[in-house]
Amino acid sequence: MHEDFIGTMPVQEKHRFDVTSLDRYMREHVEGYRGPLEVEQFKGGQSNPTFRLTTPSERYVLRRKPPGKLLPSAHAVDREFRVISALYRAGIPVARAYALCQDESVIGTAFYIMAYVEGRVLWDQALPGMTPAQRRPIYDEMNRVIAALHRIDYNAVGLGDYGKPGNYLERQISRWIKQYRASETEKVEAMEKLIEWLPQHIPPGEEISVVHGDFRHGNFIVNSSGLAAVLDWEIAHLGDPMEDLGWLCVKAWRFGAPKPVGGFGDYDDLFAAYGAASGIEVDPEAVHWWEVLGTLKWGVICIMQASAHLGGFSRSVELAAIGRRVCEQEYDLLRLLP
Repeated sequence: MHEDFIGTMPVQEKHRFDVTSLDRYMREHVEGYRGPLEVEQFKGGQSNPTFRLTTPSERYVLRRKPPGKLLPSAHAVDREFRVISALYRAGIPVARAYALCQDESVIGTAFYIMAYVEGRVLWDQALPGMTPAQRRPIYDEMNRVIAALHRIDYNAVGLGDYGKPGNYLERQISRWIKQYRASETEKVEAMEKLIEWLPQHIPPGEEISVVHGDFRHGNFIVNSSGLAAVLDWEIAHLGDPMEDLGWLCVKAWRFGAPKPVGGFGDYDDLFAAYGAASGIEVDPEAVHWWEVLGTLKWGVICIMQASAHLGGFSRSVELAAIGRRVCEQEYDLLRLLP
């Protein structure tokens, strides 16, 4: 399955756009750009279609909103452009952002253009073919970068208003429940159990930082310098840094199993390494709450992808089945709680 996301392919018919119009736009808005322009589509980038732009002297990446009917607040390429622009200036490993275009007449939907970063994406979080000694530096880099992100002075980098103040956790629950209700095609009992449990166990959430929201191996570009870039900032926001740790538990650990998929260690190892790098004390109960919310989010994302597939805009109908298994496994974990 992971091979389906590696590399590029010809632009799919449903995602084709006017390359001449894009070339004209880039000549006016991207510093140093010189055509002619060739366009390929990345096999990854399920939420926002992503394209490699190649010229005789340079490569770029274009991220655009997908065509078709979209849920409110979804596919916010403008927010993504804003946050990576700020974080690039702050020294966080992200691609340099060049231009944001919200004029849909150019290629049909809003888009932005950023630099192309050389390296490989670690789609399989098991890191197959690597020894524990080879995996460890990758996990060290993961901790270094997420800790640096959470230490950012978001006011100083111009992100002080990157989210609504007050009732943040309640709004997160409400947002994802609404997304689920807008996308569901049938009742999933485990999802209903998660929705019932979450508001009854809200943690204090005193720390506030820039949160990536989807920090995982599949959003890392790794090269000889380490973690060269973190991708996919579409749902980044100001919030509790424990959210990113909870999401890592969802995506890189097997739902409370003693060992993670990648062979890094147990939860305590992750928390200790993160705490040492960030200076932020880890609350395991808060991380678990975010792990539960992350499981709800993953189920919603899978259902949304299935809906997009049925509408002809996504290849990922298999994510619906994955999402249901995720929810069922998390429900088993919930039954063990006091």
